[in-house]
Amino acid sequence: MAPKLDRAQVADTALRLLNEVGLEGLTLRRIATELDVKAPALYWHFANKQALLDELATEMLRRMQAAGPAPAADAPWADHLTAACRGLRRALLGYRDGAKVFSGTRLTDTGHAAALEGYLAALRRDGFDLPDAVDAYFTAYSFTIGFVIEEQAVHPMPGERAPGYDAAERAERIGSAHPLAADAGADLFGGYDRRFERGLAILVAGIAARPGS
Repeated sequence: MAPKLDRAQVADTALRLLNEVGLEGLTLRRIATELDVKAPALYWHFANKQALLDELATEMLRRMQAAGPAPAADAPWADHLTAACRGLRRALLGYRDGAKVFSGTRLTDTGHAAALEGYLAALRRDGFDLPDAVDAYFTAYSFTIGFVIEEQAVHPMPGERAPGYDAAERAERIGSAHPLAADAGADLFGGYDRRFERGLAILVAGIAARPGS
């Protein structure tokens, strides 16, 4: 008799398939075929694709949190915030369409609460009130998600480049009437590690310079 199917097995299979077929190609029917079960068997665990995506986002977060230690509890708030953003970006880049899967989902357990408590506690300890601390965290989180969505449009997976993002072809299409826009392509569609760190530094500096600080 085949072992009983569980949520963890479905999620693990779905994340593996995500790298092969992307978000659009990831269907409950495709996952069922991979698991050699009938599609209705999955509905015991996930009522629809959105419920599955919620679990996939939660599993991504679990794996991210297990991948490495957080900064020391008494580290400055900026260390906590930058570590969180870097860790989230690394985790999302590990999956095709990872940022799209993660964005807008509802986590299926409270495992994220301990890490969030640490981020907010560091901000509170360094003089932020709770609403400001939440704004700082959410702004950094939103920057990271948005950045990776755009990054994965160009590089769906590490080492893979999507068609249509050749800087020279883009410059030729735009033409000489808009020279700055034409020349921006190389920076817009490349150097993601450098640009992420630059953007993160700008964001942290802006948070530090908030009114009332």
